[in-house]
Amino acid sequence: MTEVATSDQLLVVIDPVARQTDGEAVRIAKDVLSGGAATKVCLPDGPEEFARALARRGSRRPVVIGDDRTLVRAVSLLHRQRELAGCVLSVVPVGSALSVARSLGVPTGTVAAARAVLDGAERRLDLLVDDSDGVVLGALRIPPVPVFRTPEEPEPSADPAHPWLRTCQSLVRTLVPSRPSRAPSAVDVPRPGPSRLRVEVDGVTLVDLDQPVEAVSVTPGGAGAAAVEVRPASVGAEAAPLLARGRLVTVSGADFRYRADAGVWGPVRRRTWTVREGGLGLTLPSSS
Repeated sequence: MTEVATSDQLLVVIDPVARQTDGEAVRIAKDVLSGGAATKVCLPDGPEEFARALARRGSRRPVVIGDDRTLVRAVSLLHRQRELAGCVLSVVPVGSALSVARSLGVPTGTVAAARAVLDGAERRLDLLVDDSDGVVLGALRIPPVPVFRTPEEPEPSADPAHPWLRTCQSLVRTLVPSRPSRAPSAVDVPRPGPSRLRVEVDGVTLVDLDQPVEAVSVTPGGAGAAAVEVRPASVGAEAAPLLARGRLVTVSGADFRYRADAGVWGPVRRRTWTVREGGLGLTLPSSS
């Protein structure tokens, strides 16, 4: 790993949801960061201001404070600006959805994460880029597994290729009476029976449409390759999973949805993911 200079100027972008849900953790993070480096703090009110803040960072090292959605949003923006390869991103996790940050090695304690921003080192991590220019930091799964969220958390994302769908959904929600709030529960993601999908790894078919499958997972596995696991549908004894590693993974067949990082995407009939070796530079504790 490459040491990160603590003399860098920091651009600290604080997600508005983090400010609302845990203002104390945000205050602590700001105090630690400003006590160890020159910082400029940005308080965007929405996605557009968030994007502008990152785009205008100049020579400052970007630090985002927020949950997994904030991290994925920052990585996606830098990727689409074609600046991810030359950028070192730092994150201080704040919120309830922190599993992606944790899986990447980011401390989830506020003070520890802020200290890692100041004293940590750059680590280059593999990520997945799909054919719609979306990025995946952790594992993606087909079909999507249910996740737990509180009633005030946003619903899982629609296909990023169709932003108009979110507008339509918002309009529908304004016309339909809201349901009473309920305790945190699993997101109602339909879990269908076995699917018929073709899974190809580096052009080689791992499973074809004639073999129903229960689940597919794709994870950046390091060294420029993704780890692919397909669980065939079984009758009686459980079928052994099919395993492969490769740089290019294509899934096609009937309409399917998949969970990736902080959202659920689809439905799509075909999607290809390519491994970008060392595509993400992330500041992590030096001992990681």
